[in-house]
Amino acid sequence: MPVKNRFAELLPEITEWRRDLHENPEILFDTFRTSGVVEEKLKAFGCDEVVTGLGRTGVVGVIKGKSIASGKVIGLRADMDALPIHERTGVDYASKTPGAMHACGHDGHTAMLLGAAKYLAETRNFDGTVVVIFQPAEEGGGGGREMCADGMMDRFGIQEVYGLHNWPGLPVGSFAIRPGPTMAATDEFTIVVKGKGGHGAKPHLAIDPVVAASNVVLALQSIVSRTNDPVEAVVVSVTSFETSSKAYNVIPDSVELRGTIRTLTPENRKMTEEKIKSIPVAVAQAYGAEAQVTYHSNYPPTINSPEQTEFAASVAASVAGSCGEAEMTMGGEDFSYMLEERPGAYIFMGNGDSADVHHPKYNFNDEAIPAGCSWWAGIVEQRMPAA
Repeated sequence: MPVKNRFAELLPEITEWRRDLHENPEILFDTFRTSGVVEEKLKAFGCDEVVTGLGRTGVVGVIKGKSIASGKVIGLRADMDALPIHERTGVDYASKTPGAMHACGHDGHTAMLLGAAKYLAETRNFDGTVVVIFQPAEEGGGGGREMCADGMMDRFGIQEVYGLHNWPGLPVGSFAIRPGPTMAATDEFTIVVKGKGGHGAKPHLAIDPVVAASNVVLALQSIVSRTNDPVEAVVVSVTSFETSSKAYNVIPDSVELRGTIRTLTPENRKMTEEKIKSIPVAVAQAYGAEAQVTYHSNYPPTINSPEQTEFAASVAASVAGSCGEAEMTMGGEDFSYMLEERPGAYIFMGNGDSADVHHPKYNFNDEAIPAGCSWWAGIVEQRMPAA
């Protein structure tokens, strides 16, 4: 099953949808216009059911096959939100909203899933039910978590779920995937080290939180180098070091550290959290200071199910001729919440030689649309073949 001819025919129309979404980016859960466009199109396609308001502004469409005797139900998910970035692409359909742009290709993901939904509603050449999921707030808001918390999986009887993300650097329309851990958990921490302020010329009369906090930063690196198994990836990055004073001759009362932790397994995630909470307290005490740690658990790791990964790769190979093995990335993705509730797989599709995602010059490559649409349609038709 190479790229379907129907998607080649639909390419100008889907491209128009994508560029309209690109012109009108919306951030986090405020995808009111985007959600409205999706709802309108799904209804126009003739979906059997269209539900709005899941995960605040998420939209779900239900399409039944010519037969539903198999009892199978598959979910396909696309993200809709943009990023708070000022666009510098120079394209004639650039963002009309200052300080917001589709810098990660969610406009392309949404347009491709709409294209697949249009085709599937036209043909219904499958035995089962497909649930198309349009999710807000992937970029830090946890929209996937919110849609699951609203009972989406049980409400629609979803048994498996599949997601797709474009990937700059891969050839246009090619695919890559890997079983097991694929993207990292994205936890965050804040550490406040408190000492006793004083004159910079009289350090013996103060308890210097800068020295204590500096040693906390160094000690945290031992999590990766001395606690974690070296064959497993863990990242601990202190990304902000801010004192309560900006003066040259003042020892401040406190220092605030902030940072991010990236892990690929639940076990390493738990271990790292325990160390992040204990090490600063012990180090600060050694310098006569005290430390308070606030730990925020963000997106869990994205872990592909083996069987569904193998299937997703076979569909990709039927579309593109082959499917490569994706490298693990320490970036995060809240499709992970859906994979915690149901088996499924998350695949990468080539965006060609473009700027990287989250860059102000990034732009989704419309030439990839037929491949992405064909993969989604293939997931449905090959997993639930018509009787």
